[in-house]
Amino acid sequence: MKKNRGRTGRKRRRKHLQGFMGGVNCSHKLEYIKLKKWLKDRGFEDSNLRPAEFWDTGRGLMTTKALQAGDPIISLPEKCLLTTGTVLSSCLGEYIMRWKPPVSPLIALCTFLIAEKHAGEKSLWKPYLDVLPKTYTCPVCLEHDVVSLLPEPLKKKAQEQRTMVHELYMSSKAFFSSLQPLFTENTRTIFNYSALEWAWCSINTRTIYMKHSQRECFSLEPDVYALAPYLDLLNHSPNVQVKAAFNEQTRSYEIWTNSQCKKYEEVFICYGPHDNQRLLLEYGFVAMDNPHSSVYVSSDTLLKYFLPLDKQRNAKLSILKDHDFLENLTFGWDGPSWRLLTALKLLSLGADEFTCWRRTLLGDVISARNEQQTLNIAAKICHFLIEETQHVLLQISHLKRNKENLKKHLALVEALRLEDLKVLQKSAEILSNLNMATT
Repeated sequence: MKKNRGRTGRKRRRKHLQGFMGGVNCSHKLEYIKLKKWLKDRGFEDSNLRPAEFWDTGRGLMTTKALQAGDPIISLPEKCLLTTGTVLSSCLGEYIMRWKPPVSPLIALCTFLIAEKHAGEKSLWKPYLDVLPKTYTCPVCLEHDVVSLLPEPLKKKAQEQRTMVHELYMSSKAFFSSLQPLFTENTRTIFNYSALEWAWCSINTRTIYMKHSQRECFSLEPDVYALAPYLDLLNHSPNVQVKAAFNEQTRSYEIWTNSQCKKYEEVFICYGPHDNQRLLLEYGFVAMDNPHSSVYVSSDTLLKYFLPLDKQRNAKLSILKDHDFLENLTFGWDGPSWRLLTALKLLSLGADEFTCWRRTLLGDVISARNEQQTLNIAAKICHFLIEETQHVLLQISHLKRNKENLKKHLALVEALRLEDLKVLQKSAEILSNLNMATT
């Protein structure tokens, strides 16, 4: 008897440990109980997924049974999805249909989220709204001090994102005012900039792709968004493969896994083969040890290493621009990209080699001197970026001590920069080996 009890004790401990290693189950929390009941009323059958808190990814979904490749992860009925159809069948519908020029599908969804959040207890979507993040970490939400620490190409995109959301707000103000008959409070206070920023982030970071037929009451922007309650708790991993689509027969949005997942582990889906700069820009997070990690080289950095005295410099730049070789030049886990090396080869052409520029773009070897100079400059750029990244990491650690309120956002940029540093150090090692092999 005693022996048996010991084994059961061990089993219990192991089970507890499994749960702990996988994540802390949050099914008992009131917000999730209400959400599950709300989904059940709309036809969602309880799956093997449970909301949980994970130490590395935060909130996500764990599985209560082992998953094999080909297994379904989730099937969410159409009634549970929030689309422009949902918006049009609400009290906002007649206002959207009347408004000229037509609003975009994106603005229609943003308006609905803001209006429903404002409705509070009266909202039919309250159980879903209650589990949506209160704040986001997309660049549009970051303080200027934090944005300035981003790598140059991402900083530029972050500023473009901010401008775009601001313009979206300014161009929608008249439409928001037209909704006044629906509210007792002034629409200016309900549909303010921070409300739009929150709604835009909710849609940009959480929607699934679902094509809808074009409606006359909307502008010509593609209507491809659907918010998917519960399903949107699934986190991204670059190392898994899934199949996801709307099933016309079952009228449900379905996801199947092409990977294995152990019992009590977090279930991941893949948002696409995105590098960390794209993940941060679009979703507000970075993935550690991301196989798609890339460090971008701006054209300004590229040109630092080429003499302004080169008579063909402007012609070379013009060729690179015309053939789209000044953008997306990167270092990755396998060293400098082919695009980066090609741009450097063309810029390194000697006066007597310049007529061969077409062959360079095709990947031909022009001369041993050109190959060597290309590798040398690639190594110099790589070391410059390593120093710059280390300098920014020092700035971040200093700011983390002094700016308590920015800690979360600074930690995000720090994670991005640390991953960049690893990629650059790996690239430097590869370039050093290549240099040794060619000298």
